[in-house]
Amino acid sequence: MINALLNGGIIDYLIETICMLPGIIIALSMHEYAHAFVADKCGDPTPRAMGRVTVNPMAHIDPIGFIALLLVHFGWGKPVVIVPSNFKNVRRDSIFVAFAGVTMNFIIATALAILMRIALALDGGFYFLIYTSAGDIVFDIWLDIIAINYGLMFFNLLPVPPLDGFNIISDIFKLRGTKVWNMVYRYGTLILIVILIADIPSFLITKPMNWLIRTICFGGLY
Repeated sequence: MINALLNGGIIDYLIETICMLPGIIIALSMHEYAHAFVADKCGDPTPRAMGRVTVNPMAHIDPIGFIALLLVHFGWGKPVVIVPSNFKNVRRDSIFVAFAGVTMNFIIATALAILMRIALALDGGFYFLIYTSAGDIVFDIWLDIIAINYGLMFFNLLPVPPLDGFNIISDIFKLRGTKVWNMVYRYGTLILIVILIADIPSFLITKPMNWLIRTICFGGLY
């Protein structure tokens, strides 16, 4: 975003921002909806009571997290409050809920990536998406939705609190309450800041995300 503003001017910045909006809204809202939906199905009435079992983006978008993702490509949705003691099987269902958000992002991104591959393979499809004004806009928005969903998935899989990856690892290996768990949980925000400053996401997130997009959308040709 900042590069677009500095190098291409305010018009390019606005166009890039508009193209990213659908991807951000879809990725964040569907990620949190998936957590709420699975928690509800596992026996916890809390998300439904709080109005979170809905695909309405207004129920899931955190204003600060939304703006942060828009400006610096790092953001978050409004966390879904769950009460694990309500689950039918606490450990198993906690793992299901933790996986739900990233699984939803993967399904959305992969389904749209496959559809893009099919569209580009059709006669004239590539021409419309790349070499016409309307097609260029559709292509950019479509690709942004795919990239943002994959990016949010990989980011949330990092084993750092409060991300889903930390909860997944904690529940699978029964780490909750241990000394290591308490230490990592206590300094989770600091660890996350260090990870971002060290630009670790560019290796753990951007590279696999780009590989998936090249492989599924373009058959590894680009």
